[in-house]
Amino acid sequence: MEELNRSLFLWINATPHSPEWALEMATFIAKDLIAIVPMLIVALWLWGPRDRVGSQRALVLKTGIALLYAMAISWCAGELFPHARPFAVGLGHQFLSHAADDSYPSDHGTAIFTFALAFIFWHRLWSGVLLLLVGVAIAWSRIYLGVHWPMDMLGGFLVGMLGCLFSHMAWQFYGETLSERASQAYRFVFALPIRKGWVRH
Repeated sequence: MEELNRSLFLWINATPHSPEWALEMATFIAKDLIAIVPMLIVALWLWGPRDRVGSQRALVLKTGIALLYAMAISWCAGELFPHARPFAVGLGHQFLSHAADDSYPSDHGTAIFTFALAFIFWHRLWSGVLLLLVGVAIAWSRIYLGVHWPMDMLGGFLVGMLGCLFSHMAWQFYGETLSERASQAYRFVFALPIRKGWVRH
């Protein structure tokens, strides 16, 4: 498996002869495209059709719980199965500045794949597939730039599945209470924007 991991990495990883435009595009994808996660979460909570805002907020909360579970699992996996980054072992070429900490599983991969899977399971298939494509692009970019192994991204995907599973199970026990409390806190904090009609009640 490790040999396959290294072979796939070297196949994807950029070289000093890679075009500048490809490196710049990969850098943007690797560093900035993940911002789609918080932007979508905020938009889904604050706006949307009146008849769907309740289900959107449930989606936001379930996804947030899934992310918390996934990140906790990711941290545990990293502690139990530490794995050096490619540049830390002198393999390939690095084009993105990064600390030489453990790489497995990828935090970026975990976040975007958890988000994508949550949308597939609890929103719309098409929206989840679009986010999955974003996740694949982020995974490619971070391997291309030399800061992650392919298996780091596969690990992020698997951890994302576990996060969604645990969130779905936990929601049966405290989902209704959490939704009510979160809505109360939101109405208190956003009382003025709600009265002005800038955001949904």
